[in-house]
Amino acid sequence: MTADARTSGTTSRILARLRPRREKLPRDIKVMLAAAFLIALGFGLVAPVLPQFATTFGVGNTEAAVIVAIFAFMRLVFAPAGGALIARLGERPVYVSGLLIVAASTAACAFAANYWQLLLFRGLGGAGSVMFTVASMALVVRLAPPESRGRVSGAYASAFLIGNVCGPIVGGLLAGFGLRIPFLAYAAALVVAALVVQTQLSHQRRGSAAARDRAPDMPFSEALREGAYRSALASSFANGWATFGVRMATVPLFAAAAVGAGPEAAGLALAVFAAGNAAALTFSGRLADSLGRKPMMLWGLAVAGLATAGIGFTHDLPWFLAASVLAGVGSGLLGPAQQAAVADVIGNGRSGGKVLAVYQMTSDVGAIVGPVVAGLLADRLGFEWAFGVTGGILLAAAAAWLATREPLRPATSGDLAGRD
Repeated sequence: MTADARTSGTTSRILARLRPRREKLPRDIKVMLAAAFLIALGFGLVAPVLPQFATTFGVGNTEAAVIVAIFAFMRLVFAPAGGALIARLGERPVYVSGLLIVAASTAACAFAANYWQLLLFRGLGGAGSVMFTVASMALVVRLAPPESRGRVSGAYASAFLIGNVCGPIVGGLLAGFGLRIPFLAYAAALVVAALVVQTQLSHQRRGSAAARDRAPDMPFSEALREGAYRSALASSFANGWATFGVRMATVPLFAAAAVGAGPEAAGLALAVFAAGNAAALTFSGRLADSLGRKPMMLWGLAVAGLATAGIGFTHDLPWFLAASVLAGVGSGLLGPAQQAAVADVIGNGRSGGKVLAVYQMTSDVGAIVGPVVAGLLADRLGFEWAFGVTGGILLAAAAAWLATREPLRPATSGDLAGRD
């Protein structure tokens, strides 16, 4: 064989890995994607008006922020219960029940007569939210073909992202008819999503013969022995800190104080972050299935970490937006690979409700702790420290993945028994 032939063969193998075959997604996964879009669309309807609605009860900005925070706090508190319910009842009943709880609590918010009622109803919604979040992850883990887990995770994230982008636009229009209307629209979207899942999802119930033959639910202690799962917990915490915490709480403050721009610049920074995230999601899931989970995690965490740290050192709008775009790209690179890695640990043959509940909790803890620490650093040492430490948390998670064995392995008969 000539050198040219060997080079051509190597190039063909590399291109084949970069362009894997695109098998059709199972029907059940498409049902899950439709439900994810409806959920995210509804959430986007409420998110822009919730703080403003809280202030109509005569409270200040701090009390309005508590209305937002109580939702995340209740998600964190009820996450273990959600995992236990999945182990006892199965994924679909918990998913549908969680959706209906949030629908009822959101509709109740529309009729809240005072601040404390609003706080109570919104908190109950957080409990339902973590139920359907963990249950939906468990369903995706079990229903996604092992060879397409990254692609399915990327498609699921894209469905949420599209819904989150469309939701605020529609919500802003509905708010013109009154601040209570978006809550009713969100409740309706959740009811429709619950009906879609209940009537269209064809997975077998736990009482069926096939379900009885499944391996037992994965214990948390077993998952914790896997290096990929421990690294996924670290990166989930870091991503929650940076993406769901600091990005929402500290970036708007930085835009006003350091860049000297108004809230429009903060909104633009969040928008370009979402654009970078969406661009990366168009290919990151497929690459996670072909190149492996570990390379995508390393690249994603490194890009997100360096870009986030760089935000604190920008002093004009173009550089601020450029760093925000790169941070979004990094988040889009790591997201599908991270969820696919957790799915690799659990396998298709069994449920991992408790395992996924802890995984979700680490992200919620990061989203709660991150803004507090970043705010203290910004007040005492400056925004450079706030974003620098946040970027460092992401890079520390990359270091954890550096020492982790690649979790993507060819599917075997063992995967059908719950291990891969």
